[in-house]
This record gives sequence, C-alpha cells and structure tokens, in this order.
Amino acid sequence: MMTTFRALAEPNRFQIVELLRDGPRPVGDMVHRLRLRQPQVSKHLRVLSEAGLVDVRVDAQRRIYALRPAPLRELEVWLERYRRIWEGNYQRLDALLDEMKAKEKKRGRKKR
Repeated sequence: MMTTFRALAEPNRFQIVELLRDGPRPVGDMVHRLRLRQPQVSKHLRVLSEAGLVDVRVDAQRRIYALRPAPLRELEVWLERYRRIWEGNYQRLDALLDEMKAKEKKRGRKKR
C-alpha cells in the first residue's frame, strides 16, 4: 500500500490515474491532455506500472494503459477504517449539538 501512496503522491502520476479512471488510453492521448513530453509521461507510467496501478497492452505501434483496480481497492479498505472513526465522531458531535439546542430552547422558554 505504501508503494501505491508513493506513486500517487506525485501530481502528474495522480493526474494520469485520474485520466485512466474514464477508461484505457494510449500514451499519446495522455501526452496531449497532460501537456507533458512523451518521455515524461512514459516515465510516470513506468512508476505506476511498477506500483501495480496500471496495466499496458500493445496495439500495433501504440501502448494502451488501463487502471488495475486491486491496489485502489486496498486503499479503499484502508480508508474505510478511518471513515468509520470519523462517522462515529460526527454522530457524537450531532448528538451533542442536538442536546445543546434542546437546552437553549428550554432556557428561551423560561425567560418569557
């Protein structure tokens, strides 16, 4: 999972993953969309491939890259643990705010 984080931490690689979210793309398309030179995009794709985030297939003279869902699912599972913690915190905060509102309403009625 740390390999995935390191690969995604670089902004251009993150953008490549975002482009591939919509489906497989040839390198030339990513070069055009990212406004980077082809060697730069290829270098980033190599890092993503070594991290297991993308697969490549050859189509004549083109290389088509696609996302591999497994490493992203692993991140999702890891994040879910933290999401549950925060949801519990938010639920307790909601309960506290409701309690404070109820007390404020009671005080408002007593003043009249």
